Amino acid sequence: MRIDAHQHFWKIERNDYGWITPELPVLFRDYGPSDLEPHLRKHGIGKSILVQAAPTLEETEFILELSEQADFIAGVVGWMDLADSSYRKQYERFCQHPKFIGFRVMIQEMEDPNLVLSSAYVDALSYFAEQDVPIDLLVLANQLPQLVRLLERVPRLRGVVDHLAKPPIASGVIEPWRSHMSEIARQPKIYCKISGMVTEAGRNHWNKEDFTAYVHETLDLFGPERVMFGSDWPVCLLAATYDEVVDLFRYTVQDRLSPEETEMVFGGNAAKFYKLR
Repeated sequence: MRIDAHQHFWKIERNDYGWITPELPVLFRDYGPSDLEPHLRKHGIGKSILVQAAPTLEETEFILELSEQADFIAGVVGWMDLADSSYRKQYERFCQHPKFIGFRVMIQEMEDPNLVLSSAYVDALSYFAEQDVPIDLLVLANQLPQLVRLLERVPRLRGVVDHLAKPPIASGVIEPWRSHMSEIARQPKIYCKISGMVTEAGRNHWNKEDFTAYVHETLDLFGPERVMFGSDWPVCLLAATYDEVVDLFRYTVQDRLSPEETEMVFGGNAAKFYKLR
C-alpha cells in the first residue's frame, strides 16, 4: 500500500501555529481530511501519516481527534515536552489512542540547537530508544552537527530525519550537508524522508533537476530500505501542488530505484518504521 509519510492538518482559530500568518495566504486557512483525500485517491495512495504542526500538547490532542474522522490516516506523529519531567505520563496518555504512533522533536525551532544535547533531552530520548518508539527529527542543515552528537549519545534511537534536513537546494550546495548526513546514515535505525524539498528551492521557479543530487545522495547514504516519501502537504503549496510533488518524487528516483524499491519508498518503509498494523 502506498503511504504519504508526512502531511499536516490545522485549524487557524486554535491559534498555536505561530508560523502560519496572513502573509502566507495559501496556508492561512483551515486544512482537514476532506481537503487531502481527493489528492490521495488520485495517486492511489491509501494511507497517510499525520504530523503535528505546533509544539503543544493541545495540538497532539487535536490531531488525534481529527484522525478519527478519516480511515486513510494510518497514524499520528504528535508532540511532547521532553524538557518536562512528566514526559512519560504524556506519552502514556497519548498511547491510549490507537492511532498515536510516535512524536516529533523540533530541533528546527530551538533558539540554541545544543538544547537537544542537554541531559533532559538525552535522558528522555534514551528512554524512548529503549522502548523503540518512532521519532521524527525536524532539523535544519546547519543543525546537523548537533544531531550527529545526539545520535552518538543515543545510538539506538529509532528516528527519521524530516525533509532531508532541509539542505540548501536553492543554492545547489551539497557540502557540508552530505558529510553530516553520511555520519547520521551510519546509525542503522535512522531513516530519512524525501519530503519538504520544494519549499527549500526557489518558490517561484524551480526545475526538477534542482533536486536530483540531493535525492540521489540520500538514497546512496541510507539505501532504498530506509527512505520514505512524504508530500509535506499543505506546506508544499507554497511552491508546488500535490501533483507536482508526486511527479517530482517519481522523477528524482526513476533512475535509481527498481519498481519494487520505489514501492518500498512509497509506502513499505513508512509502514515498517512506524510499525503500522
